[in-house]
Amino acid sequence: MKKLSPSLVAVKKITSAVPRSNFADPDLEKLARLILESGGLINPIIVRRNGMDAYEIVDGDFEYYAAARAKEIDALKGETIGAFILEEENEGILLEQLEILRKTAIIENPSVTVVPQQSSSFEQRLTNIETRLENRINELKAEYTREKQALIERVKDVESHIPKPVPLLSALNTQDKFKLATNLKNAGIKSQIIEQIIKQRDLEPFTSFESVVQRITGLGDKTMIKLIDYWQRYL
Repeated sequence: MKKLSPSLVAVKKITSAVPRSNFADPDLEKLARLILESGGLINPIIVRRNGMDAYEIVDGDFEYYAAARAKEIDALKGETIGAFILEEENEGILLEQLEILRKTAIIENPSVTVVPQQSSSFEQRLTNIETRLENRINELKAEYTREKQALIERVKDVESHIPKPVPLLSALNTQDKFKLATNLKNAGIKSQIIEQIIKQRDLEPFTSFESVVQRITGLGDKTMIKLIDYWQRYL
């Protein structure tokens, strides 16, 4: 039998039957960064071929997910992972080693039972879920802030295109003749008075509402007050 040595296996060719949610994101993130900094894993994983160029995890699911995260961070540096590949000639011996190592790790303290491990696994999953939920909430908050700001900017833009109301005295002097005539007619002003207003303003601008009443025949104080009230309400 040839000497046992790890091989470099493409991370994307490996699959795991253990859910990623079994492991806490902060732990995976920390190991992933260390893998990139050190240039590889200090403890190779164990895999078995399950296809022409595909592998499944036998031992080292946590290390595998950390390596997958390292690949997400830096695709080039994290492209491969050190692994022992189970072959026909060495599978029995490697699995026997693995079983002993696992038993040693579990029975190192005789009082340790399977229940705490299950509890630890549950706590890891719970922590992972909480972390992901918190991240999602933060993303939604940021998205809401962006949409709110975009809406504010949109409202400002729309408001900037809405024509601002022109004061009555200014309108009598400067507003487009057709538009002014339409507005005055809607306010209940007679056509003869409208014609006088347009004619008089061309001769000399009105300086006050009093001057308008004085210069326009048939336009009394009451009519002027009604016109001012209409202009403030509807224009």
